[in-house]
Amino acid sequence: MFVDFHCDTLYLIEKDGRDITKQNDKGHIDLVRLEEGMVHLQVFATFVEPEFMRKDAAAKTLKMIDKLYQTMEKTNKIKLILNGKDIDEAKDKNILGALLSIEGGEALEGDLSLLRMFYKLGVRAMTLTWSLRNDLGDGILGSDNYGLTAFGKDVIKEMNRLGMIVDVSHLNERGFWDVVDLSDKPFIASHSDCKALCNHPRNLSDKQIKAIADKNGVIGINFCPDFLREDGNATIEDVLDHVEYIAELVGAEHVGFGSDFDGIEKTPFGLDDASCFPKILDGLKIRGFKDDEIDLISHGNFERLIKEILR
Repeated sequence: MFVDFHCDTLYLIEKDGRDITKQNDKGHIDLVRLEEGMVHLQVFATFVEPEFMRKDAAAKTLKMIDKLYQTMEKTNKIKLILNGKDIDEAKDKNILGALLSIEGGEALEGDLSLLRMFYKLGVRAMTLTWSLRNDLGDGILGSDNYGLTAFGKDVIKEMNRLGMIVDVSHLNERGFWDVVDLSDKPFIASHSDCKALCNHPRNLSDKQIKAIADKNGVIGINFCPDFLREDGNATIEDVLDHVEYIAELVGAEHVGFGSDFDGIEKTPFGLDDASCFPKILDGLKIRGFKDDEIDLISHGNFERLIKEILR
C-alpha cells in the first residue's frame, strides 16, 4: 500500500468540475486509479495561483476544501484523516484516507486565526510557501537574503501547538534553517528531490536531507521529471534513484512519496498516473530493498509521522 503526500487534484476539481469518484481520462488521480495503485492515503493540497496570492487566497482555499467535502458526500469510499486513529479505521474499512493540506501560507492572509479555522475544517498540514514570497517568508524563487518573517515563525509555533505537519517544500534555504531551529516536532518536505542527483532549485541538498532526518522527518519524492533528471527525460528508474540516494544517505526511515500528480505537466516514463504506484514496489525489490524497508518507504514513514503529530 502507499501514502502519497502531495497532489494538486483539488485545484483541478475546482477549475474544471472533475468528478474523481469516477474514472477519468484526464489528469492522474481518481478513486479508481488510486485503488489500482494501492494508494490507501492521499494528501490533497489546495493551491492558489500566483495572481491570487495577494488577494482572495483564503476564499479560493475554502472553495477547494469544499470540493473535497462535496466529493466525500458523493461516496462512502473516502474518510477524512484528522488523527492517527483515522488511518487505521480507513484501512479496516478498505477505503481511501484523505488528508487535507494547504500549499502556501498565503491562504492565512497574515492572520493566525485563519490557521486555526482551517484546522477546524480538517486541514492537518501546510507547505509554508509556494515558490514565491508570502507573509511567512520566501519561496525558492524569492530572495535568498531573508528567512521566515515574524509571522512565519509564529505560524510554526502555532502549527506545533495545534498538531499540524510543517512542510518545507518550496521554501528558500534560509527559511528552511529557521524551521530546523524553531520546530519542536518532526517536519517534512512533502514533494522534493535530491540536489545531488539533479541540481534544480526545488531540490534538497545533502545537508538539508540530513537535517530533516535528524528531526525524524520524511522527504516525499516528487515525480516531476525536471526535478528528477536535469534533461527532463525521467523514467521510473530516476524515481528509484532518488529513493535509493536518500535511503543510503540517512536511512530508509526518512523517505516516501509526494507525487505532485495533477500538478505536473508530464510524468516520468512508466508512471503515467496513480495506478502505476505498484511498479515502484517491483523496482525497489529489484534494487535489493528488504520487505520491511519497502513497507516504510511506501507508507510506514508517513504513517508514523502522521500518528506522532496529529492529535
